[in-house]
Amino acid sequence: MTFTAPPRRAGWIERPDARIRYEMTGEGPAIVFAHGLGGNLMSWWQQVAHFATRYTCVAFSHRGFFPSTAPEAGPDPAAYAADLAALVDELGLGDIRIVCQSMGGWTGVEYALLRPGRVKALVLGATTGSLDPRQMREPERSRLEPWKQESAAARAGLLARNINPAAGARMAEEQPALHHLYNHIYGLTQGFDREAVRGRLDAQRRRAPEGFAAAQCSVLFVPSEEDIVLPPFAGAAMASVIPGAKVVPLPRAGHSGHFERAAEFNAIVDAFFAEVGA
Repeated sequence: MTFTAPPRRAGWIERPDARIRYEMTGEGPAIVFAHGLGGNLMSWWQQVAHFATRYTCVAFSHRGFFPSTAPEAGPDPAAYAADLAALVDELGLGDIRIVCQSMGGWTGVEYALLRPGRVKALVLGATTGSLDPRQMREPERSRLEPWKQESAAARAGLLARNINPAAGARMAEEQPALHHLYNHIYGLTQGFDREAVRGRLDAQRRRAPEGFAAAQCSVLFVPSEEDIVLPPFAGAAMASVIPGAKVVPLPRAGHSGHFERAAEFNAIVDAFFAEVGA
């Protein structure tokens, strides 16, 4: 039997102050992939290859992230959800599934709240998005400040060893080629201060976890066990106060678990979609 690859096309969405690049691969119900601060649409290569035989996979680069453009002041995460809404509307995707990692969680959470009931399933990988860990219940809330101090020291230690903290020590040591590729993708985005964007993300992380019930969508938290960028215990704490939310940790993985442990991550997402009928 001759193999035929899933159909693929790419294009741009024109926004008033930015151009958003997207790639659409496969056919079927739509999954949109929202990358993190260290990535772009290429970050999802292992997910697109897995899901495109059954779904329409739409990977895009947030404004300012290669090759998308942004205003001169740099990308503002406050515009991310509206950018995604424009993408969904222009491509005629209708109700969607969203798979997010890190920064992409802000996009996913805010879009789901912008359009209640229009997201079939939301996956938050190594992120809680704009849901605020400082508003977690105890005892997790008391763990936050000690974890921040420990993670800051751990990130500094990795940088001193030329290891990208968003990839993590295990990826660099056990899968050096993958770590090398991660850094290539990371380096494609230039021209603005990533730390300034990180500060804007933090300023917009003000939503109480309980408030996410208004999105009327199924949500799965997939925290990475060895994450030193965002607190891995926050997802479980939030899932306990969001009706119907689930949490499935990804073991032996750093912050970019979707990249480092793609097969395991994909299986978790597959199972979640099957469970919620997405």
